[in-house]
Amino acid sequence: MSGSADALLAGQRWCWWEAALLLALPLSWALLPSHALLLNEIAILALFAMSLDLILGYAGIVSLGHAAFFGFGAYAAALFAKLVMPDPWVGMAVAVAASAALGAVCSLLILRGTDLTRLMVTLGVASILYELANKLDGLTGGADGLQGVVMGPLLTPFGRFEFDLSGRTAYAYTLFVLAVCLVLGRRLVHSPFGYSLQALRDNRLRAASIGLSVNARLIAVYTVAAAMAGAAGALLAQTSGFASLDVFEFHRSAEVLLVLVIGGTGYLYGGIFGAIVFKLLHDLISAWTPQYWNFWLGLFLVVLVLVGREKLTRPWTWWKK
Repeated sequence: MSGSADALLAGQRWCWWEAALLLALPLSWALLPSHALLLNEIAILALFAMSLDLILGYAGIVSLGHAAFFGFGAYAAALFAKLVMPDPWVGMAVAVAASAALGAVCSLLILRGTDLTRLMVTLGVASILYELANKLDGLTGGADGLQGVVMGPLLTPFGRFEFDLSGRTAYAYTLFVLAVCLVLGRRLVHSPFGYSLQALRDNRLRAASIGLSVNARLIAVYTVAAAMAGAAGALLAQTSGFASLDVFEFHRSAEVLLVLVIGGTGYLYGGIFGAIVFKLLHDLISAWTPQYWNFWLGLFLVVLVLVGREKLTRPWTWWKK
C-alpha cells in the first residue's frame, strides 16, 4: 500500500523541465513582443491539443470531432460578449460551462461501440453543430461569421489592460488560461482517477472486473476535455474578435490530431511541443512556398512516423530521466 502511495506522490512531483517550461511561458511574452500574435495562436492550439490528449492519450477515446467543443466554446464566448456583456473572464466561464455541458451530453454517445463507431459519432456531432451554426444565421452570422465582437478590458490585480492590435494583452491572457489548465490537467492525470483512466485505456474489461466504474470515468474525462477545448475556442473568439463556421470544420479536428502525432500522446506536454513545431513549420513553409506548404508538411509527418514510429507515443520521455 505504501509503495502505491509513494508512486503516486512521485508522479505528482514536478520535474525540472516541467518547471522550466512553465517559466518559459512568461519569458516568451517578455522576450518576443513582436511575435505575440503567432505565439497566441500556438498557445491556443496547445490548449486544444492538451484537451484531446486527455481523452486520446489517457482514456483511449479516438475522436475526429473534437472541434465540436472548440467551436461551441468559441461561439458561446462570442455571443455572450456581443449580446450580454464583454467581460472576458465571465465570457470564458460561460464558454467553459457550456462546453462542459455539451461534453457531458455527448459522452453518452461514446460509451458503447468500437473505435470506428466513436470516430463516426464524434465526427457526426461536429457536423451537426456546423450545420446548426450555418442555419441559425440570424444569431451566428451563418457563412459570414459572427462579426463585431468587441471585448472589454482585462481586469487583473495588476491593473486594467485593453486588448490591442499588437496582441500582447491577448497573449498574456491566453498564457494564463493555458497555465491554469496545464496545472489542473497535470493534477488530474497524476491522481488516482488519472491512473484508473490509463488502466481502462489499456484493458477496459480488466478495469471493469476489478471494480472500476468505466462509464462514469469516461463521462468525467470527456466532460473535462470538452471544457478545456471550449476554453481554447473561447480564447480564439475573444482574442480575434470573430467566430466563424471554420471552428467546426473537420480540418480543426485533423489539425489537432497532427499536433499530437508530432508531440506525442499520454503526457499532456505533447500538445504544447507539437503545437510549437506544427505552427512554426506552418509559418515557415507557407512563407517559403505558399502554394505547396501542405505537401512539405505532409512529407515531414510521413518521415516522422516512419522514423519515429517506435517512440511516437512519448518521444521526449528521456527528459524525465
